[in-house]
Amino acid sequence: MTDATNNAVEEAKTKWDEIVEYVVDPELWFQVAGGAIRIVLILLVSFLIIRIARRVITQFFANKRRGPFRITQRREATLNKLVLNTLTYVVYFMAFIMILETFNFEVGALLAGAGVAGLAIGFGAQNLVRDIISGFFIIFEDQFSVGDYIQTSGVEGFVEEVGLRTTKVKAWTGEVHILPNGNVTQVTNFSMHNSVAFVDVSIAYEEDIDAAEKVISELLQELPARYESMLNVPELLGIQTLGASDVVMRIICEVPPMEHWAMARVIRKEVKNRLDAEGIEIPFPRMVMYSRDEAANVEVNDEKQGGAS
Repeated sequence: MTDATNNAVEEAKTKWDEIVEYVVDPELWFQVAGGAIRIVLILLVSFLIIRIARRVITQFFANKRRGPFRITQRREATLNKLVLNTLTYVVYFMAFIMILETFNFEVGALLAGAGVAGLAIGFGAQNLVRDIISGFFIIFEDQFSVGDYIQTSGVEGFVEEVGLRTTKVKAWTGEVHILPNGNVTQVTNFSMHNSVAFVDVSIAYEEDIDAAEKVISELLQELPARYESMLNVPELLGIQTLGASDVVMRIICEVPPMEHWAMARVIRKEVKNRLDAEGIEIPFPRMVMYSRDEAANVEVNDEKQGGAS
């Protein structure tokens, strides 16, 4: 073997010995074990902080219900979920930074680089900034909250979640629509105030309208005792329209938010049953048919009777 080969072999052996010595060094394994324990402790403390914070935030909003500065239940649900999500993100981010420090990363340089990259990305993420700003004003102005029934951007349904960037709306058929907050330009909120149920009742022209009004008015006085959702006695406004074959009367009733559809169905059923019991007819389409043969016989008979006379 040449001298160069011998030197290479010796260097390889030396490096291998150094690696073996480094691997079997107890101090290394103490450092690895210490780092692993520290990471586990960071994760455990993070989970504990989040869990304790959830209880504290929930208790805080529960105390707000009983305090002098009360907030509505719908706004409480929105703020509760938003605060919990924000807190979770912050705690996980801090845990991630502490884990990086465990591996001896230069966190300061990393954050500085992330700041510069974030500034550069921000110029190209104008829609994201718009969504976040819009989400802030939606929450701050209480335009809608979790549980509200809204209509916006061609979507209608119950609000599942309000975040800083997106809003989740669940349609009554089960679909969940995720809308960027920047696209929420006009909102119709059906849950902020009481609703009004209105029902149109048709009465045949042949019936006594005054008697029908009396029967309906007596029925409406009985309904609030049966249905708690009726906040007051339904009101019979009178004749709404004169149709081709019916007289249409309108009934209105104030109900809690989003109860107007259910109460309208109840009023229709109760009015139908009472009118049937009183023998007052609700008009329905009728068809009169004439036979050509019968019409011809009638004309012949009319001519014969005219000639005889």
